[in-house]
Amino acid sequence: MRAWKWLGLAGVLAGVATGAAVARDERVRRHYDADEIRERLHARHDEAVSRAWDSEPEDTRPGD
Repeated sequence: MRAWKWLGLAGVLAGVATGAAVARDERVRRHYDADEIRERLHARHDEAVSRAWDSEPEDTRPGD
């Protein structure tokens, strides 16, 4: 019976730790204003497009 108590306590502590991590990440995310978020999203999009362009074979690229 003791093992179940320790297992339950470990589960509760894991839940609390996860909640704390999520709350911390949310505070960091909310610190950005709309313009900063927009800039970061555009930069990530441009990076993804360039990676996709680089990985595509040259004979299938449009407009060359």
